[in-house]
Amino acid sequence: MAIITEEPDARSPLKQRKPLKPTSKPSQSTAPKPIKSTKTTNATNPFHFWFYFTISVSLVTLIFMILSSLYPQDPKTWFLGLPLNLRQHYAKGRNIKVQTAPNQPQIEVFAIQEGPSKSSDQVLIVHGLGCSSFAFQKVVNFLGVRGVHAVAIDLPGSGFSDKTIVVEEEHVDDGVLGRLKDMYNEIQEKGIFWGFDQLVEQGYVNYEENKIRVSKRNVVKAVDLGPEEIGKVLGQVIDTMGLSPVDLVLHDSALGLTANWVSENRGLLRSVVVLDSAPTGTALPLWVLEMPVLRDAVLGLGFAFRRLLGTCCSRSVGNLEAEGHRILLKGRDGRRAVVGMGKSLNCSFDLNEWAALDGVKGLPMQVIWSDALSKEWTEEGRQVADAIPQAKFVSHSGGRWPQEHNSEKIAESIYQFVSSLPKNVKQTEEPVPEHVQKMFDEAKSGNHHHHHGHDSHGHEHDHGHGHAHAGYMDAYGLGQEWAM
Repeated sequence: MAIITEEPDARSPLKQRKPLKPTSKPSQSTAPKPIKSTKTTNATNPFHFWFYFTISVSLVTLIFMILSSLYPQDPKTWFLGLPLNLRQHYAKGRNIKVQTAPNQPQIEVFAIQEGPSKSSDQVLIVHGLGCSSFAFQKVVNFLGVRGVHAVAIDLPGSGFSDKTIVVEEEHVDDGVLGRLKDMYNEIQEKGIFWGFDQLVEQGYVNYEENKIRVSKRNVVKAVDLGPEEIGKVLGQVIDTMGLSPVDLVLHDSALGLTANWVSENRGLLRSVVVLDSAPTGTALPLWVLEMPVLRDAVLGLGFAFRRLLGTCCSRSVGNLEAEGHRILLKGRDGRRAVVGMGKSLNCSFDLNEWAALDGVKGLPMQVIWSDALSKEWTEEGRQVADAIPQAKFVSHSGGRWPQEHNSEKIAESIYQFVSSLPKNVKQTEEPVPEHVQKMFDEAKSGNHHHHHGHDSHGHEHDHGHGHAHAGYMDAYGLGQEWAM
């Protein structure tokens, strides 16, 4: 019995000690576990940063989208918030009213001008899409100093010209919402007491349910004119300002917008200058202005827009200049107008066929092209000049949009070209009609037969005649001052 009882007593301590070893091992192995978990949390911190950064950028972009949608609704606030350089630019210009169709409202076109209005050289500068006369201030000033009457306009939808018009449209009201709207309009017209009486007497408001209702409402639309309408605008500007025959300067996409008008109105033109104007496409990429998020970021952030101009339009652009372009493009729904006009560009425009038209052949032309952007762009300028046999090719060191440092070079090239052309014989200086000239001749011959007292009077009349002659023609629409 003693042996049997001793064996379990000897083994029991061993059985009790064995479980102690594994209990001590887990304690040693579990010690570094918190260290591994801290390393894992540290590794996830960059992802947290980028997550919050993305959320922040999205919120900022959303704010810009909301502000941009509200911005065009208050033109007065927009104008009062203009920087000094834009206010000075606006103060130098004038508005010209044009009309593209009889049933359409008039559009105000902004224009700046320098130089004597009676100059024999009349230059009209037409900018490309996304640009404005703001970029040609220096060019116009330099030409004016050289004795050229230089004019730069803002195309409708750009710069300080009208960018939106109010159009009355007919709308057929149908469906439940349409009926409710009709009921509301009828109550508003006849009074709330009439509606209350209808409800008391009949239990409903009686109105003509089956009648087709056509309502008229005013809709604000962007001024996105096509080439035909742009041609009408140019014709009316030239007629209003008395610029015919004019030296037309076409910048960037203006060549594609006005090519048909140029070929059909040779009598209004003396020459054409192609200024970095490719047959198709624009310097400012319009697809950037179409993408919802990207367009708000570019037009909402000054440094982003300046970077875009420096990449596509100008080699170097100052902060104030870039900010001016951004404000003019963004304000008063200008972006939507420019994008709409870009869609009307003729992508299949053939420069060789256009240059061979009867209205273009023999028309003096000059091609002014940037040779500082890239070899491809310089080569394209050579191809444009080769497609127009009579064109003279001149290069400059700026970008596709005029810059302050090369504006004088561009203006000098334009001046040298237009001053080499035959002097203008303006339509406003046509010969005097025969019966009017006969009256002048009789008056002159009669003065020679008068006595000395009348001679003195006749001399004054004859001397005044030299000055009043133009004024007399002005009354008949034959003088320069009448045209202005």
